[in-house]
Amino acid sequence: MTPLVKKSVLKTLLHMAVPMLAGTFALNAYNLTDTWFVSRLGTDALAAMSFTFPVVMLLGFIMRGLGTGAMSIVAHALGGGRHKTAARITTHALFLSAGIAAVLTVIGMAAITPVFSRLGASGTILIMTRQYMQIWYIGLVIRVVQMMFGDIIIGTGNTKAASLLMVMGTVLNFILDPIMIFGLFGFPRMGIQGAALATVLSETGVMAGAVYVLHSRHGLISFLPHSRRQIFASWRRVLRLGIPTTLSAILTPLSAAVVIKIVAGFGPAAVAACGVAGRIEMFAFMVPMTVGMSLVPFVAQNYGAKRFDRIRTARKGAMTFALLFGVAIAGVFILIARPLGGLFSKDPAVVNVLVRYLHITCFGYGFLEVHRYAGFCLTGIHKPAASAVLNTIRVIILLIPLSLFGAKIFGLSGVFWGRLITDIGSGITGIFWTGRILKEYLIPLPATPEAASAQNTRFEN
Repeated sequence: MTPLVKKSVLKTLLHMAVPMLAGTFALNAYNLTDTWFVSRLGTDALAAMSFTFPVVMLLGFIMRGLGTGAMSIVAHALGGGRHKTAARITTHALFLSAGIAAVLTVIGMAAITPVFSRLGASGTILIMTRQYMQIWYIGLVIRVVQMMFGDIIIGTGNTKAASLLMVMGTVLNFILDPIMIFGLFGFPRMGIQGAALATVLSETGVMAGAVYVLHSRHGLISFLPHSRRQIFASWRRVLRLGIPTTLSAILTPLSAAVVIKIVAGFGPAAVAACGVAGRIEMFAFMVPMTVGMSLVPFVAQNYGAKRFDRIRTARKGAMTFALLFGVAIAGVFILIARPLGGLFSKDPAVVNVLVRYLHITCFGYGFLEVHRYAGFCLTGIHKPAASAVLNTIRVIILLIPLSLFGAKIFGLSGVFWGRLITDIGSGITGIFWTGRILKEYLIPLPATPEAASAQNTRFEN
């Protein structure tokens, strides 16, 4: 495996991002597949799945933060030519993530009813939500391990394998969803529980594939004896990056929970519409997401190789791309929002809210991606606290207050306008924030790796 520090910045990012296009498409199709099949069960089932979204996001972001921390450290080691260190950290990160997932499973199972009741679910919707989450929690350890390994595979620069695993998971889920939800081929009809079971089984297949790639292709799973001192040292390194990244990341689902609570005051149709719209708009982020998923390993490997000039070039190019793509995708969504809504619901109330949501929020998509890219760059140079502050500004200072104010003054549309203003404001903040930190923190270096390595010695190996 060649570190991501030799070819031109543009060629390297394209080499990583293009294969990820299929993977990100599959990742978004995965969520939309579940949503579409569950929508065939009626508005109550669709609303129940929408209520699960903030909690699923919360736990996913907790583990994604740890995975990003592990990815950054592994990529940093690979960029510096330290393969044994990378293998040791990968193996120890497996122990850490599986243990944390087991604890979260126990807590989550006990808290299903009180959590979703507080979010506003009740009656039949609460029963369906509980049915879905009980099975989903059973598979949490599997989900966490496959997410962690997937992130590390991306950190190696092997985005083709990572993308293939994402596609495999989506195909398995697409096959299993109708069989288990509607009871095809002699399988019992499980309804919304079938969607959860299909998810667990498909992620089991992805996890097995990820283990094979990391062990057989990259040699990053070590079966040698591991001392407690080594394990705890690796855990400290992962947690030092992972905890701030996690705290930053969980602000997003927490804010989603607050917004869902606000939207629930406008009725089940509004909750269902926002849940579907949130999944549809993921397709707006599909192409820029491929660049974003490449930024952390690219920045981390070049940070390990002390190629700071390449980090600055990547940041500027990625943010410019995000803004231009945001303009284009807003134009597309203005035209197709209503036909898209009709694919997921025949309820006119749901479709109307969904269209209003997309028509307002789509103009901030480019700025939202800029905000995300800023966080990725900061994580890649091992500055997760700065990334956490940036996300705190977005959620605590902008999104939640603006959503509450908008709902009180302008109703449901005010919530959507609050989101738009948040995206624009956080994107502009991200541009200036990262520019300042990169200017102060990274010393300008000569263009060659040899000169860069000789000049800078103050960063950890």
